[in-house]
Amino acid sequence: MLVNYLRLLLLPFSFIYGLAITLRKKLYDWGIMKSVKFDLPIICVGNLAVGGSGKTPTTEYLVRLLADYKIAILSRGYGRKTKGFILADDTATAETIGDEPLQYYQKFEGVTVAVCEERVVGIEKLKENHDLIILDDAFQHRAVTAGLNILLFEFRKLGTLQFLLPAGNLRDVFSSRKRADVLLVTKAPVPLLHVAQQASINELQPNNTQKVLHSYLKYGNLQHIYTEESLPLESLKDRQIFLLTGIANPDPLIEELGKYTEHIKHEKFPDHYSFKTEDIKKFKSAFDVSKKKEKIIITTEKDSKRLKAAGFKDLLVNLPVYFLPIEVDLFEEDKITFDELILNYVKSNRRNR
Repeated sequence: MLVNYLRLLLLPFSFIYGLAITLRKKLYDWGIMKSVKFDLPIICVGNLAVGGSGKTPTTEYLVRLLADYKIAILSRGYGRKTKGFILADDTATAETIGDEPLQYYQKFEGVTVAVCEERVVGIEKLKENHDLIILDDAFQHRAVTAGLNILLFEFRKLGTLQFLLPAGNLRDVFSSRKRADVLLVTKAPVPLLHVAQQASINELQPNNTQKVLHSYLKYGNLQHIYTEESLPLESLKDRQIFLLTGIANPDPLIEELGKYTEHIKHEKFPDHYSFKTEDIKKFKSAFDVSKKKEKIIITTEKDSKRLKAAGFKDLLVNLPVYFLPIEVDLFEEDKITFDELILNYVKSNRRNR
């Protein structure tokens, strides 16, 4: 109830924010503010809300789909403590490039990962040696004209009342969706009923050139943070789970874990939260005092990158600490459409180098 009152108090500021966003859009539309177009395929993965729509696994899906090309992923690097253009290498940490770029770098051999606040500057440094560039979370960055814009919408939030910042989580007006080429509805239920599929299409009201497609999450085996050990999700049956998250929307993860046990203690932090030693000590203490014999610590793959930071390993290395990897996939017909659209775009716009 208190949160709702706070939202009401913040609505005037959301109105001002909306006016500023709309004016900025018009300045780009009128050509007063310039947008740079590049001569290689550039795919932008973005959303209108702040976090939690599935940009990271969607980007990873694109990397797997386009494995035959020389790919660069360019991100702003949210949560990093550095500035400027940085190319990921084996010395990279979540503090130097951000947790998501670090995840890309460690997961995909042969893929270039870079961070830069100014996307134009980053693309200039990457364009000569790559077949295509994937922009992670850059839909609002109008200084670059991407060749293909994929805009994500979380299934369960469609049809709900959402407000612009700071009263809500929207960082762009809903009408901006008209700039996208693909409207990808993420985290859809499996199976997806036709009536639910049509409802999301009705909500998004695509124009004649836009595709509305649907994806869902797939969960892998639990992976130990510090070793090669893995466990099937079925091993969680009736275990006590100590869940540690610093992501925007942990609800789908909690829902998945709840299929195997009702004993879940969740320590929730904000998205891209920089864990502190005291946070981990407190969390470890709660785990140690639990009298449940079968207990386990679970976090997300993104959070695991920050938990590997110096100082935390000594606290956690002897504990059963695992992350749960996720992937995105699309429903059969939508998958065919999506894959074909992406592959044709890259093939048609690839430079002769």
